Amino acid sequence: MTVREIFEEAVALQRRGDLAGAIQRYRLCLELDPAVTVVRHNLCIALLTAGELEEGFSLYDLRYEAGRGPVTKPSLSFPEWTGQPLWGRSILVWPEQGAGDHIMFARFVSELAQRGARVSMLVPPPLVRLFSTLPARIIPAEGRVSIPEHDFWTMSGALPHRLGVGLSNLPADHYLPDAPNGVGIGVMARGNPAHGADRDRSLPADVAARLLALPGARSLHPDDTGARDFEATAGIIRGLELVISVDTSVAHLAGAMGKPTWILLQARDPDWRWMLGRSDSPWYPSARLFRQPAAGDWDSVVADVQSALAER
Repeated sequence: MTVREIFEEAVALQRRGDLAGAIQRYRLCLELDPAVTVVRHNLCIALLTAGELEEGFSLYDLRYEAGRGPVTKPSLSFPEWTGQPLWGRSILVWPEQGAGDHIMFARFVSELAQRGARVSMLVPPPLVRLFSTLPARIIPAEGRVSIPEHDFWTMSGALPHRLGVGLSNLPADHYLPDAPNGVGIGVMARGNPAHGADRDRSLPADVAARLLALPGARSLHPDDTGARDFEATAGIIRGLELVISVDTSVAHLAGAMGKPTWILLQARDPDWRWMLGRSDSPWYPSARLFRQPAAGDWDSVVADVQSALAER
């Protein structure tokens, strides 16, 4: 078989959820031709989805390469951090990707501080107030920004690899403030329509209406709450008992706060961080995952949510 044929077979296996088979074939492709970027990229995603975080994140820098996504490294006067000792040194964490990624990777700021680093974070305006409790100097990424000199800088998504993170040592305690014993259910039924997978992950209007009709339910979408930033949404979540969300930034927000969070996932190409076949998440111990049994079947997901609510 040619490399292309083996690659196509691997992709088909990955889409069917046979990650072990896909990973084996991607490795075979690379033995035959180590330079094929798309193979290394797919292997990276397959490994992360399978929970092989250490090896998967070792390949995650592929997102910088041309054609693999919107992540661009900054051009700064001080060096990129590649794992050097941090005690007494300063480091700037550079944001990347979407708000959910910013929130998910923010857990590693505490690890940098525990290693003795003086941490700064360049933060998009909607997250500035939310991140004010993290052990870092917050630099709002708004208008003309003056970046002070640091000893090092790092992309936020590079932190798991640089810190040697795997499933056994993934920081999973909640790291954003919460208030327990709230009342009511917050529902986030749709994500950013500009996201490439939004058609699959966001709920149709009639399905969203069924969730919002649950006793004590309210929408968490900023269009409905008037929230001006993520801290305002977090303030609403602190007063709730439960958050039910599709795979969007509010799911990460509630999970990072340690709030009971039910995340509704599509069957077609769910994001790697939720893995496959699990109803729990090593990233957010307070989360419970509800998965479509087949592409487009949100009715079964809502039925599972209603059953779970009845059990509560």
